[in-house]
Amino acid sequence: MTSARYRLTKTPDGAEPAEGPEGDGRGGPRDDGAGTLRRVAPRARRFLGRRKGVLVRLTLWSLAESGQAFLVGYGVAHAVDGFLAGDTRRGLLWLGVALLAVLSGAPVVRGVFAQLAGLTEPLRDGLVRHAVDRSLARAAAGGAGGTDRAAVSRLTNQVEIARDSFAGLVLTLRSFVFTAAGALLGLLSLDPALLVVVLPPLAGGLALFLVTLRPMAAAQRRALAADEALGDHAARSRSALRDLTACGTAPEAERRGGELVDDAAAAARLLAGWAAVRTTALGVAGHLPVLALLAAVPWLRGRGVSAGALLGAFTYLAQSLLPALHTLMTALGTAGARLLVVLDRILGPGPGPGPGPAPVPAARDGLRPTPDGPAATSTAPATRTGPAISEAPAVELRSVTLAYGVRAEPVLDSLDLRVAPGEHLAVVGPSGIGKSTLTRLIAGTLAPTAGEVRVAGRAVTGRPTGDLAAERVLVPQEAYVFSGTVAENIAYLRPDACRAELDAAAGALGLRPLIERLGGLDAAVRPAELTDGERQLVALVRAYLSPAPLLLLDEATCHLDPASEARAEEALARRPGTVLVVAHRLSSAVRADRVLVLDGVQAVCGTHDELLDRSPLYRDLTGHWHAGPPGRP
Repeated sequence: MTSARYRLTKTPDGAEPAEGPEGDGRGGPRDDGAGTLRRVAPRARRFLGRRKGVLVRLTLWSLAESGQAFLVGYGVAHAVDGFLAGDTRRGLLWLGVALLAVLSGAPVVRGVFAQLAGLTEPLRDGLVRHAVDRSLARAAAGGAGGTDRAAVSRLTNQVEIARDSFAGLVLTLRSFVFTAAGALLGLLSLDPALLVVVLPPLAGGLALFLVTLRPMAAAQRRALAADEALGDHAARSRSALRDLTACGTAPEAERRGGELVDDAAAAARLLAGWAAVRTTALGVAGHLPVLALLAAVPWLRGRGVSAGALLGAFTYLAQSLLPALHTLMTALGTAGARLLVVLDRILGPGPGPGPGPAPVPAARDGLRPTPDGPAATSTAPATRTGPAISEAPAVELRSVTLAYGVRAEPVLDSLDLRVAPGEHLAVVGPSGIGKSTLTRLIAGTLAPTAGEVRVAGRAVTGRPTGDLAAERVLVPQEAYVFSGTVAENIAYLRPDACRAELDAAAGALGLRPLIERLGGLDAAVRPAELTDGERQLVALVRAYLSPAPLLLLDEATCHLDPASEARAEEALARRPGTVLVVAHRLSSAVRADRVLVLDGVQAVCGTHDELLDRSPLYRDLTGHWHAGPPGRP
């Protein structure tokens, strides 16, 4: 008889990385943008250095834009002075100059965009090549740890974000520099006193804005880290509600959640504070120069500044200088930060294979797409008569320990278990005791903290997902059904199954009435219109058809009535292979060859009759089951 010792865990809500003065909320150092800029700057210099011809042509078109900005204000100023002096011809002539300057904007913009493509498209191509090379290098590293799940995002979304942000920054920076140069030169040419009035508030607002860039970036990163930590805590707590309730750790999880909410609120307040400072900077730079110019009109007039020069100054501010400044501030505050972050993600060092494979995330019912290449096949499992002495166990756990955190009590502690090929094992115990954890360890969707899990004689940890899929099928309580036909759903794990095999499997597990109601195997399935029990039947037929020799049923029949559950479990037991079922009814335990009882201190394994003598907890559970409501044994 198999037995093992293990302790009941006080399942944590999830260990949170400590955040010290330099923490980012995820256990790493904070980055206020300077580190990212230092990493990206050398590559940026090399990229721009190889495109000097494009930069020269872009500069020439930008100088034309600068001249356009100069002529618009200058023409308006002299046209007004001409009209006020009674010289209509002179006024119209200068108005024509201003009009030509405005009309020249279209070809200037066209020329700018033509040269801009010479920068943005090579950037996009280079980033795509880098992302592909990085993904291929990671894939070549091999193993489950070599899978680069972010490659698609880098090749599509992130590259497009980088290209668009880079184009926006080039346009706005170039436009501000050359437009501001033309406008300031125009103000100087009209009267130097205009610069004395306009330049101080303009420079003050711009300086205030530049001062906010670094702390604003740090506040954005802190807010993002706090939001991620809060969401991570909520997701873990939601998935561990049973364990939190059973182990009495809900107050601690609630306290930690409150702390994370407070951290997120503090980060949001800090971010809002710096956003207010940035808004103030925009107001100072965008509105104070106009107000200062209005207030200084009497002083300027006293210095001999003409009415035309004043109107030209207002034209420079309203039409050229202030719009360009506002666009620059907006672009630096949004596209600039976004570009740095994305470039750092794409160009940063690719995470190589770690010291060991990471746990594979659990799918809804253990189903994953078959990898490209020849379909994996498995040999026929042993019959229920028992294995030969030399045959490897279907499932073997060697001193397996699993804890959900460094300082957490283990859910399973030094558990030893052997399940023979063709055996039917039921797992029972109170809610939150570790039954689902056991099935996930065997399925390979969790890695043990210590010990070894073996399926068909091979270690589970570190094996590719496709290899594991050929050995086992995990069907959880919440069965997954996708939009498609009935045949596509039930043949998902065995796409080469013929229609006769699909029909036979449906008949064996009692799915035919649902298929007939839907309209046949080719009928469309709408998951939202199926009951929980119907979805479970679809998932069970899918598992029945799978060539995998090991079936793991984690309360996969809990939504079925007792008769349907008995029919399904008996059909799955007749199927060649090994069955491990987390039981929620006494009938499931009675039908099994052996029963594993997890009681939080010691694991006891034996037949139903043996456990009635040896396990007080099993006797209590059978009494509870017998005392259940009618129709639920």
